[in-house]
Amino acid sequence: MTRYQLLIEYDGHGFVGWQRQDNGLGVQQVLEDAVSAFSGEAVVVQGAGRTDAGVHALGQVAHLDLAKEWPADTVRDAMNAHMKTHAVSVLTARVAVPDFHARFSAIRRAYRYCIVNRRAPLCIAQGHAWWVPSPLDSDAMAKAAGVLIGHHDFTTFRASECQANSPEKTLDELTVRRCGEDIEIIARARSFLHHQVRNMVGSLAWVGEGKWTSDDMRRALAAKDRRAGGPTAPADGLFLVSVGYGDDNE
Repeated sequence: MTRYQLLIEYDGHGFVGWQRQDNGLGVQQVLEDAVSAFSGEAVVVQGAGRTDAGVHALGQVAHLDLAKEWPADTVRDAMNAHMKTHAVSVLTARVAVPDFHARFSAIRRAYRYCIVNRRAPLCIAQGHAWWVPSPLDSDAMAKAAGVLIGHHDFTTFRASECQANSPEKTLDELTVRRCGEDIEIIARARSFLHHQVRNMVGSLAWVGEGKWTSDDMRRALAAKDRRAGGPTAPADGLFLVSVGYGDDNE
């Protein structure tokens, strides 16, 4: 068996998320069907992150095993040829060491959340950003984001259906940057709880609107109760941008 590592981008619209599911089309299924179409083999494509419905990826990483050895570029090109009707693209493919695992070998993941803060509704960015028409104080948001950095119990920012064994995570980075009407939030950690990034962004938006202060964010975190947190930001603005494995500079 030969193991291949894939770098993938996709538009999350129209998908029920990364994972193959019975209630709709998952990105995983599109990739697996493409592999089967060119190789004749039934495979399982393992992803580094199980993105939710509507969440996009610029740097999703996955792996798969094939009994027949193919040139890595052929795997990439053949898969893309069979995914032309879907908003999924394999950017690169390479032969991986046998024990590489896209999910369990990962040591860091980075997400980007995009907010467009203006009165006019979205046009070009529609479906790829959260439109917030009321003014947001990005400096206040950046200050409040600092409260969440570090090792904490993130129950307040965890979805009720989250299946993680523990609510404790170490958040390495949570930065807020404004460029004109665009606000970009970068979150980086080894791993995240279900909806953690979107729930943190929703709470940061409350800070930006003046509904909360940094002290409110601190109290919400300490409460360890989802009901103490802000709203869940829409999936549209969230992108998985990179996954690191210790063999790169990400």
